[in-house]
Amino acid sequence: MRAFLLPMAVVAGALALGGCATSPSMTTDERIALYFQHAGPPVPSFRLTRFVRQTQWTPLGDRALAVWTSQSRGHLLQLRGRCPGLAIAHTVQISNSFGTVNARWDSVTPRTVSVAMPQSCRIVQIRPLDGTGLRDARREMRATVYADRPADVVEDNGPDVSDRPGDYLPTQEP
Repeated sequence: MRAFLLPMAVVAGALALGGCATSPSMTTDERIALYFQHAGPPVPSFRLTRFVRQTQWTPLGDRALAVWTSQSRGHLLQLRGRCPGLAIAHTVQISNSFGTVNARWDSVTPRTVSVAMPQSCRIVQIRPLDGTGLRDARREMRATVYADRPADVVEDNGPDVSDRPGDYLPTQEP
């Protein structure tokens, strides 16, 4: 038994370190803010596609999620309170009435391996998402490189003697 536990401990340690080696490019708060920037005004309901199992979803912390009914069409669902297990769920179940999800009536139930009796979380607000705008904003953020300016950098106030090209070009000797 002990010979079995040692390799398992090594594998668990390697997985834990591997998880720490990379971090997401955005914090949860930044992701939620980005989704809210691309969300429209609240609507009372939205229609799920016929193939509910193929609906994609994106967890946004433990109080919201985005549900995608197509590549460019989605809805931001805000939940009444904290929804345990939403961030680690492998799938979600969304209650609906004949394919229509209603705010204040329907709920989201996260499905995880570790929770036998998952808690359903009431949807309090639904906002349509601009999927194209959101995708473009993400693409722009990935292409942008951010760097902090050192504190000792002084603002450039125009040409100086040292700005002439001849001052720093190497001299050429025949």
